[in-house]
Amino acid sequence: MINQERIKNLLLEFVQIDSHSRKERDIAERIRKYCEEMGAQVEIDDAGSKVGGNSGNVIARFRGTISGAEPIMMSAHMDTVVPGENVKPIIEGDIIRTDGTTVLGGDDKSGCAVILETIRCLQEQNIPHTDIEAVFSICEEVGLLGAKHLDVSNIRSKYGLVFDSDDPGFLFTKGPSANHLEFNVYGLESHAGVAPEQGISAIKIAAEAIANMKLFRIDEETTANIGIIEGGKATNIITNFVHLVGEARSLSEEKLKAQCDHMVKCFEDAAAKYEVTVEGRTTKGRVEAKVEPEYFAMDVPEDSRVVQLVKQAASRMGLKVETMASGGGCDANIFNRKGIECANLGTGMRAIHTVNEWLDVKDMYASAEMTLQIMKLNGEMASR
Repeated sequence: MINQERIKNLLLEFVQIDSHSRKERDIAERIRKYCEEMGAQVEIDDAGSKVGGNSGNVIARFRGTISGAEPIMMSAHMDTVVPGENVKPIIEGDIIRTDGTTVLGGDDKSGCAVILETIRCLQEQNIPHTDIEAVFSICEEVGLLGAKHLDVSNIRSKYGLVFDSDDPGFLFTKGPSANHLEFNVYGLESHAGVAPEQGISAIKIAAEAIANMKLFRIDEETTANIGIIEGGKATNIITNFVHLVGEARSLSEEKLKAQCDHMVKCFEDAAAKYEVTVEGRTTKGRVEAKVEPEYFAMDVPEDSRVVQLVKQAASRMGLKVETMASGGGCDANIFNRKGIECANLGTGMRAIHTVNEWLDVKDMYASAEMTLQIMKLNGEMASR
């Protein structure tokens, strides 16, 4: 059994430590301290210096009690989205939320708490277990950067779990590929009151492109969004430049390419409609488009060791865990691509990335109890 009061207090402690992406040093040092007190060999890698952050990933290696057994990895990320500073958790029975001015940070500090509580229980209750490699990553929320810069040649585990989703009754084994899109739209500046007909509005080009674009839920496998628009200097100037940033995701590589091609074409078609000649010089609207992969899909087989561990552990507890596909990406996408077979188990976080984020501690307890059973079962399998 886990210690419910202890894991709850650990979560409350963690969410009150500021840790926006690239500013994870304080939470990293706190987690390192706890891991070292529990006997782990701990290092903080150089991922932070590669992404402009003040801390790297925390990698803690806990010695198991079963000699010669393969290790297992557990991972959660330490960073939070904005606004995530000066979090004031409010406890309402089993529900923890904030005062409505910040996110809670249960995404993903609940995952960090689950990992630490599970390992504590394994040690305190003398449960036979394999070596455990715990990876607490940075900058997950800004492109899975910590996982991308993790040197897996120093990780022995070939399978593991990421704790970064909501309901512990679901194990996410499939996740989309995602592309990052940027558009630079060029028009021609002119005085908006004196000579508007001599200008080409980059804002209008962008607006027409977006109006003709399929966005949001495209189908059951595909989504797309334009999330950032920047441009314009004054109301009396026809804007000559707009910068836009978007994304597209899909479980299907073919659909992802088709969606990105469609988004680019919408901008090109809109820009092609505009041309103006001023003092003998002709200017045409134009767009520069950049499409880059952000991360690749994951697809963990049903018969994989990690999926079977979770399902068998849940069965022992009289529970059922369903495997599902997620519309979001997480560090598991990167780890699978790097050869560590990982699925994503929930911890109870809800309404994430909003100031309405909340967490039901009963779900976090259930996640930790299941993880304890998973580690126990993994040890039994390793001993056979």
